[in-house]
Amino acid sequence: MTSLPLDISPSVQQALNNGRAVVALESTIITHGMPWPQNLETARAIEAEVRSTGAEPATMAVIEGRLCVGLTDAQLEALSQAKHVAKLSRADMAVCLAKGGTGATTVAATMIAAHLAGIRVFATGGIGGVHKGADQSFDISADLQELSHTPVTVVCAGAKAILDLPKTLEVLETLGVPVMAYGQDSLPAFWSRKSALKAPLRVDTAVEIAKSHAMRAALGLPGGQLVTNPIPAEAEIPQSDITPMITRATQDAETHGISGKALTPYLLQRIYELTDGRSLDANIALVLNNARLGAEIAQELTSLR
Repeated sequence: MTSLPLDISPSVQQALNNGRAVVALESTIITHGMPWPQNLETARAIEAEVRSTGAEPATMAVIEGRLCVGLTDAQLEALSQAKHVAKLSRADMAVCLAKGGTGATTVAATMIAAHLAGIRVFATGGIGGVHKGADQSFDISADLQELSHTPVTVVCAGAKAILDLPKTLEVLETLGVPVMAYGQDSLPAFWSRKSALKAPLRVDTAVEIAKSHAMRAALGLPGGQLVTNPIPAEAEIPQSDITPMITRATQDAETHGISGKALTPYLLQRIYELTDGRSLDANIALVLNNARLGAEIAQELTSLR
């Protein structure tokens, strides 16, 4: 049989062996989510934020046919400047590994890698979901199905606001994924703290989230849970400001025939241009905020043991 090409960094392996908290981090934010050099600066800042709590960060990526759980700083820097890096999800992760390729992990792929390594918490910016016009395109992110399969708690600022948020929530409910808002009743909407959608569940402490994760395991329920953490108030872009820009970016994507995996990076870049960089500042703030909460949850999970 083919052995699994899995490389867990010494620092992550030591943390796991010692029962310390570990937080999984994705790499598409580095390769497809932000421009250079902010992508590298943000990746380093996120890892530092996790370490400041006493937890260990584990940034995931496929590098030359190896699934890396925890990257060195040199690997982070090389990835942040690499060209033509594949964007990996459940469907193409194995092919990239088998061909000896290099790819950045999406939410779905990061969840798979985290579960393989025994990591139970993953902090990211925003999950994928149902794209606008999905009734015609059927463009629905594999992130949603992954949440119903893989037992990892995912901390985000909500689904990306470029998506159809009501349909995304509906699919998550159909798949049986617990969707929690942290500290409020409204679902956050990525760059905005609140949306018109009421959260199915509310949690107010990291302890509650950790206990819910453990209870799902005790019940034998498949899949993970989604924790939506509102962006800090000082960094948010209100929906009244961002919605017209999302509409404009979506129209531009249709005009240029942008779809599939290229759509989200295009929309994020276009919104960055339309907001004069304000969306990137907000994105960095919300990812750091999610890293802090993810680390708290991971710490509480280790305490439950």
